[in-house]
Amino acid sequence: MKLATRIFGVILALPLAGYAAPTINTLVKAPGNTEKIFVVERENESLAVIENGLPKSHIEHMHNMNHGVVKFYGNDGYVISRDGYIIKFDPEKEKILKEYKTSDSAIGFVINDYYVAVANYDKKSVDILDRDLNPIQSFNTGSKNVGIKIYKDYLIFSQMDNDKITVLQDTNEGKKIPHFKIYKEFNDVGIMPFDAMIKENHYIVGFFQSPFFGVVDLNTMTYKKIDILLGNRKPVLKVPHFGFWSISNGNVFIPAVGNNKVLVYTPDFTFVTAIETEGLPVFTALSPDEKYLAVTFSGKKFPVIQIIDTKTLKIVKRFEFDGKVLHVRWSKQRPNLYVSVNDANKVALINTNGWWLNREIFQIKKPSGIFIYEKVK
Repeated sequence: MKLATRIFGVILALPLAGYAAPTINTLVKAPGNTEKIFVVERENESLAVIENGLPKSHIEHMHNMNHGVVKFYGNDGYVISRDGYIIKFDPEKEKILKEYKTSDSAIGFVINDYYVAVANYDKKSVDILDRDLNPIQSFNTGSKNVGIKIYKDYLIFSQMDNDKITVLQDTNEGKKIPHFKIYKEFNDVGIMPFDAMIKENHYIVGFFQSPFFGVVDLNTMTYKKIDILLGNRKPVLKVPHFGFWSISNGNVFIPAVGNNKVLVYTPDFTFVTAIETEGLPVFTALSPDEKYLAVTFSGKKFPVIQIIDTKTLKIVKRFEFDGKVLHVRWSKQRPNLYVSVNDANKVALINTNGWWLNREIFQIKKPSGIFIYEKVK
């Protein structure tokens, strides 16, 4: 049994035996913890801030956050809003520093020492800004642009409407203000590229309407198509967003589209097995030590999380919440798994040492994406 008690907008689940219960002292001071949690408040144009396990503040006026994404580079924070604003903010002072509108619709961006690059949907361009969001260059593509990534002095992205992959090269070779030019383009790569990832020197792109994914070797600048096959040699007809994949040193975990399975492959995409899950998996999140995989679901199983042991490939834990789970995030510093429970307006915290619900943090408005900031000293 556990005794639940509410403290300052937080519910603590205190185990009655077998565990050392968190006290207010350890909860608030959290010695050695430099994590600060930023949570997208999906319908409120804001970010919620959680520190030391407590709701702290809200950064407002972040524009349309229906697909808001947060990234940190050093001690700088950046947000991209669904309606095309790139926003720089100070994660320490929790203050917006500057914003710049690149288009009417954008969801992808990357950050480098000297620039921020945004892949736009509506304006149909890729825009390069300096780190203070002053525009430097804009490449018009006539297409929705997706899957933007950085590799060495290259900037790589896919053109959804043109079935093309474009590689830009920084002719200034990473020295302060960049200057990009088109280095190479791959045509007819597949029908409707929609997402991509970087794995070492390989740019991997998925498609809406092609039964394969594509790989650009960025060292040799060559392209090939790879079928993802199940054990019965049937192709996987739709590859989900790569942000939903998890790649460990030993296996690649992919949520199956329209099927109650998490697919497991070797790093060279040889099929290993299909793990039966409770619902239709949406998101897989690998723990920092790569021992566990958290899986979220859609449909009737929206409130459920299942935990898979990556060694045995078996489901070992299950949690069910009182609302839709939209995102999870593992802590790198503490044995914590953060869970955004959207329609319950809370973030739940699971203790991954004992696999119990440690606390529920309220005063978070319609949470979705969870992002962890660690101060660089």
